[in-house]
Amino acid sequence: MKPIPFFKISGSGNDFIIIDNRTAVVPEGQLKRLVVGACRRRMSVGADGMILIEPSATLDFKWRFFNADGSLPEMCGNGARCAARFAFIHGIADRQMAFDTRAGTIEARVGDHTVRIRMSEPGDLKSQYNLDLDGRTTVVVSSINTGVPHVVTVVDDIEQVDVVGTGRLIRHHHDFAPEGANANFVAVDKKGEIFIRTYERGVEDETLACGTGNVAAALVLAHDRALASPVSLTTRSGSELTVHFRLIGDRYTDVFLEGDARVIYRGELWEEAWQY
Repeated sequence: MKPIPFFKISGSGNDFIIIDNRTAVVPEGQLKRLVVGACRRRMSVGADGMILIEPSATLDFKWRFFNADGSLPEMCGNGARCAARFAFIHGIADRQMAFDTRAGTIEARVGDHTVRIRMSEPGDLKSQYNLDLDGRTTVVVSSINTGVPHVVTVVDDIEQVDVVGTGRLIRHHHDFAPEGANANFVAVDKKGEIFIRTYERGVEDETLACGTGNVAAALVLAHDRALASPVSLTTRSGSELTVHFRLIGDRYTDVFLEGDARVIYRGELWEEAWQY
């Protein structure tokens, strides 16, 4: 089969393989194999996920987003920002655009240095409750759905937290079955700066950034500490993501996520790159 053109784009450290599939260049019968194979680190391109840009009858385009393990999450904030940058570069959409996802319509604005997207309406905020992890360890968590389910834990030292170990226990906890939840750990220093680390389901590891996780953490902190919009968080990559929102009564609405979306390179994906 012919090599498949692609872009590698990183949203604050969350990296994605993005393919213009409007003319069906991707082999549908081998799609999961392609996603898993191409997303392998060191053995192939390597990425946190793959995005297919496809035609939409009503919006600028629609996407299919896949985690690195081939699963289909409802939403990915950083992936959406990278998809918007890709669509603008390729003339698929103007700077202001709207596209279709499993979480509904996502609106985006591509700036000179950042991409800002309107997130789906958050819901199911549950603040500060005890979660028994393994019969021996109990942590205080909050949970919220920002397009996908997230758990947020405030910690004293962001460097010392066991993101993978504790994150995996939260991700697979029976309270969040069967889909599971992403696990976020946040720390606020003496200057009020916020740092975040995330264990992502589908990647099954810590990622350098998670857009929906940043939104979850920002809204939880806004709720618990009366923080005003916007709230900025420093991700594991060192990049900053900013969350804008409005609070109407006890409901958060008009939620936007803003940060960088950097083109790393473009290339052609040969069949041997994803066969395994």
